[in-house]
Amino acid sequence: MTIMDTQIGTGLPVVVADRLLLRPLRRSDEGLISMYASDRRVAQQTTSIPHPYPPGAASAFVGRAMSGNGAQAVWAMDASGAGGAELLGLISLSRLDRDQAEIGYWVAPAVWNTGYASEAVQAIVAANPLGNKTMFAQVFQDNPGSARVLTNAGFEYLGDAEAFSVARNANVPTWTYLRKLG
Repeated sequence: MTIMDTQIGTGLPVVVADRLLLRPLRRSDEGLISMYASDRRVAQQTTSIPHPYPPGAASAFVGRAMSGNGAQAVWAMDASGAGGAELLGLISLSRLDRDQAEIGYWVAPAVWNTGYASEAVQAIVAANPLGNKTMFAQVFQDNPGSARVLTNAGFEYLGDAEAFSVARNANVPTWTYLRKLG
């Protein structure tokens, strides 16, 4: 894993992993984000993606991410350097107080169970681009694969909770995880 120079505009570094480049979003990502986020299977594993995915939502999301002014730092999982797609999914860090962040991620269903989510999470944790002391994560309890991604990256189980899923229009049971960093 290598950290490259910070991208102008976003203030986010590019993180290089084995098969992925984690890079700030760009306008050309809107189409793939819209396509993947429109998939009910993706939306239902997140708290914030609505289903159906509204027209213009990807453009607004990318615009917010590119501004670099929000509470969330977002990277594209870009596999084009290894012969894959320019965008396989997204990974983000939501800034919290006291040098903490909450990690979130999703990958396109076509690449589920291929290790891309694990690689991206491990790379972001190793790079620690926001200089966090602690990272948190939560996954829905009906998504044990995502829980394995976190435990494989050194996250420890904290407990059960629940979170509202916009796509499901319901509170959904979650598992919460913690990773302490340097």
